[in-house]
Amino acid sequence: MGSLLDSIKDAISPDTVRSIASTSGESPDGVRKGLETAAATILGTLASKSTDSGFLNQIVSLVSSYGTQTLGAAAGAGSAATAAASEAGSNFLNLVLGGNKAAVESKIAQAAGLSSLSGPTILSAAAPLVMGTLASRLGGGVTGLSSALATELPTLRTIIPAGLPGITFPSLGGGATAAKAAAAEKVGGGWLWPVLLLGALLIGGLVWYFNRPTDVIKPVETAAVATTNTATTAISDATKAAWAKLGELFSRKLPDGVELNIPKLGVENKLIDWIESSNPVDKTTWFNFDRLLFATGSATLEPASQEQLNNVAAILKAYPKVKIKLGGYTDSTGDAAANLKLSDERAKSVQAELIKLGIDPARLEAEGYGEKFPVGDNNTEEGRQLNRRISLRVTEK
Repeated sequence: MGSLLDSIKDAISPDTVRSIASTSGESPDGVRKGLETAAATILGTLASKSTDSGFLNQIVSLVSSYGTQTLGAAAGAGSAATAAASEAGSNFLNLVLGGNKAAVESKIAQAAGLSSLSGPTILSAAAPLVMGTLASRLGGGVTGLSSALATELPTLRTIIPAGLPGITFPSLGGGATAAKAAAAEKVGGGWLWPVLLLGALLIGGLVWYFNRPTDVIKPVETAAVATTNTATTAISDATKAAWAKLGELFSRKLPDGVELNIPKLGVENKLIDWIESSNPVDKTTWFNFDRLLFATGSATLEPASQEQLNNVAAILKAYPKVKIKLGGYTDSTGDAAANLKLSDERAKSVQAELIKLGIDPARLEAEGYGEKFPVGDNNTEEGRQLNRRISLRVTEK
């Protein structure tokens, strides 16, 4: 019997790939890579909890509650998967990923080279496929599932996207389980295991390095980033250099247990600090987004913006009493009326994305101010870039 991941890959039919590619506008190769990445991510999350018998009991119970026929309906169905299979996948993802689901969707899309809008579709399509494979391997119960997941762990470490929230892999040191030891023997003796582990760590480090955020526009004093009018899907060198100045990534745990990997000097960290402080709400404290990009002259958000949007949505979910106002601003170049309209559309575009990520519309306001309230000198390019921004103000906490 092959590995869990191989079995899931075999279950990804050409019809599934074609169907998703057709409805999403992505390439078939990108869709297949996305499904495989999503499957590995789900398994990696499960494997990271392979020693938690309580959690695995919930997984076994949930998977068992849906028949193999229902789960099998997802294979080959693509976006037309049955309602029952879709429901199964949704319940499964909520149990496995919890509040980290949106962040995981973004990471999967990024790793597979897909639009951020395709992340939810890909993850939702992969979930029933994973469940179907697990259903066929439940003969050994929780113990068997734990062993199977532990065996997959070394491979999964090297595949899943870096920086995923909510995943802490157990140590593979002296406390390794018998299943892990058996897996090492299977691939060629005890001497090979340290080599494989070293290789996995090296690859994992390289994956993290090349996927780490390295870009942003210089933050204003109380905030974290301005948006740019530059606008291709590629991130400019200047933007990357600015984002790099936001500092190293670190993990910050929110009150609801969600962990964010965020820059130390980024807007997310500053916003959390302010929310948790005793500072009273006022009308002058604004925080500038520092990793938002729009297509030139439009309110269309670039895919690179998704990570920060996901993070802000997660923060709002963790602090349910917080309400915010979004402000859009431009520089003074061009027609003032057109600038006002564009700034308003961009602020409302960010508002719409946060609503899409699960934030109650009643907690959000959005308004464009055009070229009013500049924070930089409009006679210089650096100043104009600072003035082109989306800001956030807490109105209630």
